[in-house]
Formats: sequence, C-alpha cells, structure tokens
Amino acid sequence: MTQLALFDLDHTLLPIDSDHEWGRFLVKIGVVDANYYAAENERFYADYKAGRLDIDAFLAFALKPLSEHSRAQLNEWHAQFMHEVINPNLRSSAFDLVKKHQDQNDVCCVVTATNSFVTRPIVETFGIKHLIATEPEVLGDPATGNFSGKVAGTPNFREGKVIRVESWLSAEKLSWSSLEKSYFYSDSINDLPLMEKVTQPIPTNPDQSLRAKAMENGWSILELFA
Repeated sequence: MTQLALFDLDHTLLPIDSDHEWGRFLVKIGVVDANYYAAENERFYADYKAGRLDIDAFLAFALKPLSEHSRAQLNEWHAQFMHEVINPNLRSSAFDLVKKHQDQNDVCCVVTATNSFVTRPIVETFGIKHLIATEPEVLGDPATGNFSGKVAGTPNFREGKVIRVESWLSAEKLSWSSLEKSYFYSDSINDLPLMEKVTQPIPTNPDQSLRAKAMENGWSILELFA
C-alpha cells in the first residue's frame, strides 16, 4: 500500500517563513512602499503566529505586488531571493528527513499556505515533485502569464489545507483510507485540521500552541533545527 508524507514548508523544512521573508525582500529591493509594506508584513505575520490571521486580507496584501510587475521581472527577483535568503537557510536535517521518505518510496508533497510563486522553486530544491500551495490567479498562459493579484481557488490555509489535499488525493486516485500510513510534519497550530486527518501527525519545531496540543494527544515532537 501507498504511504504519504506531507510537509509544511515555513518553520518546518525551513527555519524561516518564506512568505514573510519575501515581503521583507521586496522592501529591501525597493519595489514596494517601505514603511507601509514593512509594517503590514509584520502585522500579518504576528496575526499568523497568534492563530488569528485573516487569510483573505493577507492574500490581497501579499499578491498585489505580484500583479504590478511582469512575470519575467518577478522571476529575476525570485532568483535573487533564492540566492540571498533561501539558500543560506537550507538545512541538512530537513533534506535528510525528506530523503528518508523518498528512500521508502513514499509519495512526498509540500502543503503550504504560502503562494506557489514563492514556494515552487524552494520545493524543487528539496527534490519534491508535488506542491499544494495557495495559487495566485494567472492571466493567460499559466507558465508565463502575469498575475492578477487574486487567488485562484481555495486558499491553502487551516481547513483549506484539508480541502485542497483531499482534492489532490482524489486526482491521484488515492484517499485517506487507501493509504497504509500518512505523515504530516508541521510547526503551526494553524495546521491542526490537517494533522487530525493523518495517521502520523508529527509536530515539527512546533509553536507553543501546537506543542501543548502534541503533549495533550501524546504525539511525538520532532526538532529539526535544535
């Protein structure tokens, strides 16, 4: 039978939050209003960590800069972002965790609330084929078209992760019941709905709320970056 390994990305496979860091990067390179964007970026990040993020308001904020520049320009900036921000924060412990599941021939998939423009090149660095992320709406060709600033489909956040994963499983001709084991690694209490769906929930570098839930439920805790 098939085994499934789901991974959150930010503060799980990475010791940073790529969404938050992308916002900081845009401020650094001067393509957004520095004072306003930096303040809002920090406010939304605090709301996320506190488990009270308004996902629709955040996505309207986060996706707007993508709609204001060409795909070619964004790709150029993203390559710089990978070099300056992401690559220095890649950790061997995270690669080893992914490789353990790949060596078992488990189906591996990253499930992240961060949008796919920011995350796909990061996920490819880990050698993971499948990505379920919040999808920015694209005008025209999906590979080259510009972004509209809107979300396509269900945001991949909290209960939305369950909806999106179950839709993906169906497309892959799989279901929870057809899996021998299903793992989900995450740091965030926001991911509790999906953690409660898998057979092997593994809080990874967990925040305080998820750590408390793990202790209550007797879940094993993994510290990748200790």
